Amino acid sequence: MNSKKLFIWGFLFVSVIGSLLHFVYEWSGNNSIVRLFAPWNESTWEHMKLLFFPMLVLVLFLFFKLPEQSPIPVALSIGTLVGLALIPILFYTYTSVLGFSVMAIDIAIFYISVLGVFLTGWFLKDNRELANRRGLLLTCLVILAILFFIFSYYPPGIGLFQEP
Repeated sequence: MNSKKLFIWGFLFVSVIGSLLHFVYEWSGNNSIVRLFAPWNESTWEHMKLLFFPMLVLVLFLFFKLPEQSPIPVALSIGTLVGLALIPILFYTYTSVLGFSVMAIDIAIFYISVLGVFLTGWFLKDNRELANRRGLLLTCLVILAILFFIFSYYPPGIGLFQEP
């Protein structure tokens, strides 16, 4: 599969799975294991899971599927960090201007952030030096996953972890 198709399918995969993930915790009957991977409240941090876990699945798949010298998994890992940063930046920027949140804008922020992931990945996909950073980026993603798990049950008392 060429890069263009891979990025289009990846964007669609993350968009669809992330959108469905919003409802999985409720559909599971508030299962405590599902809570680790799906948002269980309306905090910004919990909604970052909508992007992170589908991207983690995709990136891990690509780490094992593509040749070791391919920079694409690393480029998308960096894109994941960009997308995760976009969610709170965009949300808190527009809500501080308006003074309230709008569901349609919140939904748009998710898709804009997913687009940010894949645009970042697209611009970095040909950088062969990134392939040497596989271990570092994979470690970052694992640490983030652990933080998502820990903060699902023990969220810090700051705004990012509180429901708006």
